[in-house]
Amino acid sequence: MILEYLKPIDEVTAAHARIQEPRTLGQTILMHTAQDGLPSLEDVDLAIISILENRKDAAAIFQVESLDDIRMKLYELFPGNWHSTIADLGNVVAGETVEDTYYVVRELTAYLLDKNIVPIFLGGSQDIMYPIYRAYDEHSKMINVVNIDSRFDLGNIDLPISNRSFIGKMVATEPYNLFNYSNLGYQTYFNSQDEIDLLDRLYFDAIRLGVLDSDITIAESVLRDADLVGIDVRSIRSSDLLYDKGDPNGFQSTQMCRMSRYAGISDRLTTFGIFEIPTGDFELMSSAVSQIIWYFIEGYNYRSNEYPVDVSKDFLRYQVPIDDETLIFYKSSKTERWWVELPFISNVNNKLKQYTLLPCDKEDYVQATSQILPERWLKARQKNEV
Repeated sequence: MILEYLKPIDEVTAAHARIQEPRTLGQTILMHTAQDGLPSLEDVDLAIISILENRKDAAAIFQVESLDDIRMKLYELFPGNWHSTIADLGNVVAGETVEDTYYVVRELTAYLLDKNIVPIFLGGSQDIMYPIYRAYDEHSKMINVVNIDSRFDLGNIDLPISNRSFIGKMVATEPYNLFNYSNLGYQTYFNSQDEIDLLDRLYFDAIRLGVLDSDITIAESVLRDADLVGIDVRSIRSSDLLYDKGDPNGFQSTQMCRMSRYAGISDRLTTFGIFEIPTGDFELMSSAVSQIIWYFIEGYNYRSNEYPVDVSKDFLRYQVPIDDETLIFYKSSKTERWWVELPFISNVNNKLKQYTLLPCDKEDYVQATSQILPERWLKARQKNEV
């Protein structure tokens, strides 16, 4: 059984959880320990798993051996008004080869997806997103991936996979299950013009850091449409983490927490990961990552069950004529979130084979009333026609 590959939480870490105040997460999370073994997954909603594998990170000097500093910080936090059951299933240790680790991650993800449990993965290096993505091969025809990162991570698909080329492997490796890739927070000087042009030709989405820095709420509609979300911790500016090997420009830690909450609220999202966590004694970074996890769980507990979207009730419908098009928008009466219809096109080889709803925001509707087609709608339609 795939769960046999999971190693229990270190006993010192488990003891730290046991001494926390009543009602803290340390007192309420089910834990995989050497003493008690694996907890029952019967009623579990969310599962925390750390993956101690970073051999595909060319910049890594040491093998990651533990992420328990993050666990300890998380255990000290109080939950909100949550209804979910959370389990910490322990660690996936590095296999004899990286491919061995990939196999365990893929099978473990597939197992949890089968049980409708949302895994929360703590890195290793970000190439771990590739075996997580491959776990969807038997579960979904096409999925959407969001990468919160200063880099696109497309890389050279002719070279072996790395933490800088895993998205390229998703695009170019069969079975082709990637419908859409979105990057949030890219910084132009970290990405070659070839990569920027390729992303545009593939009709993928990318939103620059400066745009999101001006209005972080723009990220909500992108994250609402995701099946899998991965965060590169190094896309947080180094001053927020007191990490002198990071980048001076990046997201504020509070902005990352907001995006994590948006991801948790997404009814569609089924896997969440935080990667590229540096090894070493970085107390502020451990606190920041633990709070990012907290906000994801907070968002999960406020899901509104609006996916798949049923516009036959509790939705307002708006029609906006633009040239030869009529855009149809829907606004939820329950959450006030917006969607725009992406129509089925009968005379082309349509990838979706159906009408579908694309998450958007009110500003997209406002722009449409000014005869401006929403950019994400245009890209989704163009991709659908290819």
